[in-house]
Amino acid sequence: MSVRCQQSPVLAGSATLAALGALVLYLAEPSGYGKYSENLMPVAIRLPARAAWFLQELPSFAVPAGILAGQPSSLLGPPASVLLGLFCAHYFHRDGCCYFSRLCRAGKGKMGLRTFVYSLLTRGRPFPVVFLFRGFVFCMGNGLLQGYYLVYCAEYPAEWYTDIRFSLGVFLFILGMGINIHSDYILRQLRKPGEITYRIPQGGLFTYVSGANFLGEIIEWIGYALASWSLPALAFAFFSLCFLGLRAFHHHRFYLKMFDDYPKSRRALIPFIF
Repeated sequence: MSVRCQQSPVLAGSATLAALGALVLYLAEPSGYGKYSENLMPVAIRLPARAAWFLQELPSFAVPAGILAGQPSSLLGPPASVLLGLFCAHYFHRDGCCYFSRLCRAGKGKMGLRTFVYSLLTRGRPFPVVFLFRGFVFCMGNGLLQGYYLVYCAEYPAEWYTDIRFSLGVFLFILGMGINIHSDYILRQLRKPGEITYRIPQGGLFTYVSGANFLGEIIEWIGYALASWSLPALAFAFFSLCFLGLRAFHHHRFYLKMFDDYPKSRRALIPFIF
C-alpha cells in the first residue's frame, strides 16, 4: 500500500522544530551535559558518554534508513535519495553510517558492520539519562520528519542537480562536515583517556572561535536546508543554529572564566563578529 504525502504532520513537525529553537534561546540555559552536568544535575543517573551518544542519536540514522528500506527501489531516485543520504552522512560521523541510501533501501546495511565514529571516539563525561531520553525522542522525531518529507513529499525537477541551490547547499554541507570532524579531532587530542582536565583548544577554526565544532555543524544544516529547499530542513537548520549557537556562547564564557590566558580575540561562534 502506497503512502501519500500528508502536509499537516510536515507543517506541524516543522513548526515544532522552530518553536523548540526559539524556546532554547528564550531559556538561555546550557543543556545539562558535558561540562555543565555537575552544576545543573548533580545527582542525575548517568551513562558512559560513548553509550549515551550512541543511543541518543541512533534514531537519526535508523529512522530514515527504515523509511528508505520500505520503499521499492524504483520509487526513490535522485535527488531525494542524495539529499537523505546527506542527512545520513552526518550520522556516519556522529553515530552511524548510512553508506549510500541505496544500500539502506535494499536492507543490505548490517548495523554490526557499520562504523560508529563519534560515539566510539568521544571521551566526554558521563551523560545524564534524562538528557539522553530527550535527545532520543528529538532524534526520532526529526529523523522521521526529514525522511518522511523527502521520501513521500519532495518533488524535484530533473535539472535540480544543476540548480545553484543544490550545488551551493552540498558544498556548504561538505565544508561544514569537514570543519566539524576536524574540530572534534582537535578536542579529542586535548585529553588522554580517563582525563577530565580542561585545556584550551588550538588550531583550525578554534584559532578564531570557541565553538568551531558547533559552527561546522551549523554550516552543515544550513547547506542541507539550501540543497533540499524544504520547510523541515529549514526548521532543523534554525533549531541547530539556536541550540548549537547558544552552546558555543556558554562554552566561550566558560573558557573565559577558567583560563586567564584565554585568547581575547577569539569569538564564540562567528569569527571576528560573535
